[in-house]
Amino acid sequence: MIAYRHVDPRWPFLWEDPSQPPGRWHGPGEGPVHYLSDTPDGAWAEFLRHEEITDPEDVPTIRRGMWAVEVPDETYPEPALAEELLTGPPESYPACQDEARRIRGGGAPGLVAPSAALWPGGATGWRVDRGLMPGPSRDGRTVALFGRRPDLVGWAAAAEGHPGEDVLRRVRHFTA
Repeated sequence: MIAYRHVDPRWPFLWEDPSQPPGRWHGPGEGPVHYLSDTPDGAWAEFLRHEEITDPEDVPTIRRGMWAVEVPDETYPEPALAEELLTGPPESYPACQDEARRIRGGGAPGLVAPSAALWPGGATGWRVDRGLMPGPSRDGRTVALFGRRPDLVGWAAAAEGHPGEDVLRRVRHFTA
C-alpha cells in the first residue's frame, strides 16, 4: 500500500529516535511512531489540524515536503476505542496512547485508525471525465507504524508544497 506523509522539508520522512514529540498514538519517549495517511489530502488535513490552520489565506504560505511511502501490505489492528476518542482533541490522546501500548505490547508493528483530521467522506480524490471532477467520497484512514523503520521506501512527491484550499473545508479542526 502507498501511504502519504508530510514533513518539514529539512528532515527525512521518518523519525529515527525516541525524541519525537508525543502524539495521538505514542507518549513521551515512546517513539518513533510514523503517522501516515491513505491519501495526500489526509496527510495535509492532519497538518492543518495539528497546526490549527483555519484561514484560507494561510494555505498558500505552507511549505512542506510530501512523501509517498510504501507500507507493507499487512492487516494492522484497529484500536478498540469510541469515535470521539479516535477523532478527539489532544485531551483524548492519553486514551489513544494507552490503546497503542496495548496493541504494541501484543506484537503488532502498527495500527490503522480513522483519520482524526478528516470529516467522514473527506478523503475525496479526483477523476477526469470531460474535465476534472470530484471522485467518490470515502473516509480517510491513518496508519501508525511503531519503531524505527529502515525497511520503508519513500518517494518525494513534493519538495515544498502546500495543500489545495479545498482541503481546509474538510478538516475536523480542534475548535469545530
